[in-house]
Order: sequence, then structure tokens, then C-alpha cells
Amino acid sequence: MEQLTYKDSGVDIDAGNESVRLIKNFVRATYREEVLGDIGGFGGLFALKKYDEPILVSGTDGVGTKLKIAFMLDKHDTIGQDAVAMCVNDILVCGAEPLFFLDYLAVGKLNPAQVAEIVKGVAAACKESGCALIGGETAEMSGFYPAGEYDIAGFAVGVVEKKSLITSARVKVGDVLIGLPSSGLHSNGFSLVRKIVFERMKFTGDEKFSDEKTLGAELLTPTKLYPKIILPLIKKFGEKIHGLVHVTGGGFYDNIPRALPEGLGATIDADSWRVPKIFKLLQEWGNVPRREMFRTFNCGIGMILIVDAEIADDFTGETFYKIGRVVEGSSIEILGGDLSD
Repeated sequence: MEQLTYKDSGVDIDAGNESVRLIKNFVRATYREEVLGDIGGFGGLFALKKYDEPILVSGTDGVGTKLKIAFMLDKHDTIGQDAVAMCVNDILVCGAEPLFFLDYLAVGKLNPAQVAEIVKGVAAACKESGCALIGGETAEMSGFYPAGEYDIAGFAVGVVEKKSLITSARVKVGDVLIGLPSSGLHSNGFSLVRKIVFERMKFTGDEKFSDEKTLGAELLTPTKLYPKIILPLIKKFGEKIHGLVHVTGGGFYDNIPRALPEGLGATIDADSWRVPKIFKLLQEWGNVPRREMFRTFNCGIGMILIVDAEIADDFTGETFYKIGRVVEGSSIEILGGDLSD
């Protein structure tokens, strides 16, 4: 009888070891002084510094069906940032500084070069966010994913002093909503994006979107990382920042209420910022209802600060937009925002 090995079933341990070798330097470059040990252990070690009353904040997320476009275009260098951003941006809403991140990458057939490309993006995003990539898992699942395809998810842990924890408790009527621009679609709504772009319009992704990029490259623009912008603002303004909103799945209508106490709503002026071209095209190509656009996509605003009105004028320029106010009631009303050109 023929002898069978693990490799015969589609799992190559040597390829896994080669993947680890290729990513070691990327991972080590993210280490903070609190990291103990090195890549390759059974668990990541992180020595928490001294805090008075530390609150650990955790978040986990994946990239979703945006991955289908990465497979289609065979472009994998931006996906890692998406995985990191979706997690660190979430915990940032509580005022937490990201400390460390772990990734989970499941592949059909392990390609060390592809894994290295993905993890290089994860590491670069961790470094930009100030958090350490202290561990992860690459699982070769033969027969579960087609060769060349994979799924990636992540898990982030941050910390905030209890006295600085941001909740909805301080939000009040008259507070101003300050919008921070997104980098594009981020990582939400891609089931609808793919239906519009590839099923209805029959595009391939190679079409010209601008002088600098193709449509495919625009769709794969990685999710913006907000820690380096938001954390200094929290330190500067302290309790004058009453809330934060990460505009992800559910858009404006579902995410803003998560940062508001019961009995309060918000009025948004969607003419206060320039909606990027990609959202206008998707609305046109898909004949998507206006409300559906603002419930599915970020429409150009990736993060929202809810601040005391007395500091609202400190947020100016193209980095910040005054997009609305907190009002009585429980509804989210979006005014303006004509998405047609």
C-alpha cells in the first residue's frame, strides 16, 4: 500500500516554515519595548506598563468580500492594512491606544511569497498604528479554499485609563460632529460593490479610474488608519471629546446611534464635505437609493468625533469637516448629499 504524507493531502509543513522565515523581519519591526520573546512561540507575550486603572479594549474583524477583488486582480499588498485598520479603528472609539495585534490567515494552498506579501501589509499597518504584531496563525486548509484564495481576520488589544474611557455618557444636545475623511470604500459594502461593478456593469477592474489608478486599484485602496490622528486629539482635548464613531458596516444610520445616549439623535449636513468620486459612480451604476448609500458606505467620512461645541472651531482644514450636531430625539437625519455629479 502506498504510504501517504501530510503533504500528499495538500498541507506542506515546509512551506509553512518558509512563510515564517519570510515574515520574521516584518513582524520584528513592529515590536514595542513591552514585547517579550520572539516570533514562533505558542503565545505572544506583552508586559503591560504601569497604569492607575487600566481598561483593556479588544476588537476583532475581517476584510470581508473585498478579498474577492484581491483574488481577481492578484493583488495582495493592501489587504493586511484592511485587517489591522478594521480592528484598531474600532478600539480607538473607546479612547484606547492599540497595544498589540494578532492575525489569522487561512489559505487553500500555502504560497510563502503570497503569505509574506499579505503579512508585510499587516506589519506595516501595525507599525503605523503604534501596535506590535505579536503573533498569528497561518492555516493551510487543503480542499476548503481554492488554490490562491484565503481569508484573513485580526484581533487587536488596546488600553485606556478608566478615567479617560470614552463612552456616550458625556454626549449632549448641541455637541458638534467632526468628520474625518476616509481613504475610499474602506472594507464595507463590497458585496454590493461587486454586484454593481462586476455583475451589472461587467467591468474587469482594469478600466481607468483616474490618471493615477485603475478602477481595481481604487476598489482595493486600504482602509485608513486613524490612531495617529485621534490619539493626540484625545490627549489634547481630554473630556471635551465626548464620543467617537467608526463609520463601518451600517454607515451613518447604524453607527452614529452606537455613540449616543438614549433619547439623542443627530442631524448631518452631507453637503459639508466632498463625497469622493467612487461613491457617486456606484450610486449611478447601481441606481442605489440615497438612504441605502449612507447606510451601506462611509461616503467619504471614515471616523467621526463628537465634541463640545466650544472646541469645534479648533478642527479646520481638509483633515476635518463639521458635519452635524447632536439633537433631541433618536433619529439620524441626513440633509443634502446629492450623490449625482
